[in-house]
Amino acid sequence: MQFVAFERAKQGTGASRRLRNTGRTPGIVFGGVTPAATIELDHNALWHALKKETFHSSILDMEVAGKVQKVLLRDVQYHPYKPLVLHVDFQRVDDKTRLHKKVPLHFINEENAPAVKTDKCVINHVMTEIEIECLATQLPENITVDLGEVVKGGTVHTGDIKLPKGIKLVMHGRKNLTIATVVEPVEEVVAAPVVAAADDKKAAAKGKGKK
Repeated sequence: MQFVAFERAKQGTGASRRLRNTGRTPGIVFGGVTPAATIELDHNALWHALKKETFHSSILDMEVAGKVQKVLLRDVQYHPYKPLVLHVDFQRVDDKTRLHKKVPLHFINEENAPAVKTDKCVINHVMTEIEIECLATQLPENITVDLGEVVKGGTVHTGDIKLPKGIKLVMHGRKNLTIATVVEPVEEVVAAPVVAAADDKKAAAKGKGKK
């Protein structure tokens, strides 16, 4: 995915505020042998790009002053309540750059799982993204989790994920984490009508009176 950025000369809080008032978003690009550089982007174009999953989890082609460089989105700062992007950070990457990056989990074949198809259970997605380590050139847009074999009472863990070659999970000292669980259907209990019960008591009382 390619986007256009522009060189930014003025820095500081006041300059950034004035920049936002003109429909631009300040940013920075860092990494590699080149010094960090300040940039600016068209806010509307950036806002729409940020709605796409690939913009967050894949290597991007950023064009600045007619030159294209490979970058990765590292941080986005949003306004607390306005639909406004305050600042963005990008990291330059190349074939030798090794990354730690969170990528989304894509669950497939859920409707074919015995737990769902046969036992009418629901699969709860406990995790929606996971952190991985890999070379920049190997960064996947997402990690696929196949739920096709999940049965009633089953649980899917990080150890069940089939990772592409060269991809490692970053667990931060934790072990086999749960990424999906099976929720069994709740049986409905039909209560006896209260009115009918009351009528039965009245009938019983009348019968005793006649005796």
